[in-house]
Amino acid sequence: MNDNHAREGEFHGEPAIWLRSGGYEAALLPAIGGNLIAFRDTLSGMRFLHEPSAEEMDGFRARPMIHGIPVLFPPNRYEDGRFRWGGAEHRLPVNEPATGNHLHGFLYDTPWRVEEYGATATESFVVVSVAVDENHPMYAYLPYSFTMRLRYGLGPHGLSQQVFVRNEGRETMPCLFAFHTSVNAPFAPGSSAKDCRLKLTVGERWELDGRMLPTGSFRPLSAEEEAMKGEGVYPFFEPMDNHYTAAAQNGRNRMELTDVRAGATLVYDVGTSYKQWMIWNNGAREGFFCPEPQISLVNAPGIDRPAEEIGLFSLDPGDIWEETSRLYVKRT
Repeated sequence: MNDNHAREGEFHGEPAIWLRSGGYEAALLPAIGGNLIAFRDTLSGMRFLHEPSAEEMDGFRARPMIHGIPVLFPPNRYEDGRFRWGGAEHRLPVNEPATGNHLHGFLYDTPWRVEEYGATATESFVVVSVAVDENHPMYAYLPYSFTMRLRYGLGPHGLSQQVFVRNEGRETMPCLFAFHTSVNAPFAPGSSAKDCRLKLTVGERWELDGRMLPTGSFRPLSAEEEAMKGEGVYPFFEPMDNHYTAAAQNGRNRMELTDVRAGATLVYDVGTSYKQWMIWNNGAREGFFCPEPQISLVNAPGIDRPAEEIGLFSLDPGDIWEETSRLYVKRT
């Protein structure tokens, strides 16, 4: 029997598209950044993403970047809110007073359009998009026309995520993108954060200055960070707001979070277009952390390193960039 279906509904009073397939369900919020706010295993009670409670919704609407899977474009920090591209200087609003930088771009709270949703024999799905042109508030700071589209599919093999960006304008544009994915630790009922082991396909750790901007140098990995590359480590071993190069293992670029008590591993396979990882664990407070796949280095247009090395690439008029990721569970 085909039990895949998609429907319009609500998530704590916010309009949502709900997907269901077998024992999985997911919810997306079109009006708040196209955020995939929930991914759950209803049979086991596992909740994989950091969801806002009903009481937290006002705070979430005011700062919708530490729940679910927010879209960052352009991602992370830009020094003084400025960067040069194509001979022009772009000035973004300084919205992080503590560092004097711009942080996280413009698409994580903007409304996205629902293009379609439905179900097939193998999955339920939803497609949302946002068109940036001279009528979009972002255009005043980054005068490029482009379409971004997200497709989420839910099926027996978990949650697939496809991102599509097309340059609709006449100028070459920078492709600066990340997801601020927020993962529960623990994600299983009855487990504690101490039951969790984090593995992440990182390479080297970038040195950050007092404004959280890369210096262009690397710093040595600690023993815990080396363990994060190998057998896994408790995700809250110290406060982390760290930036790393991505180093694929066995052809894949991914995060794995294993609950040793529940015998389950959440895999977040993000694809090899993401050349960097950010990881933030909310000051080492147990409950959730954010493994953030990122195309380019923080403040990439202002870093004097080869573009390929720091993941800084462009889209010519008519060019398309896309990547597919997947969240799924392995039983151990």
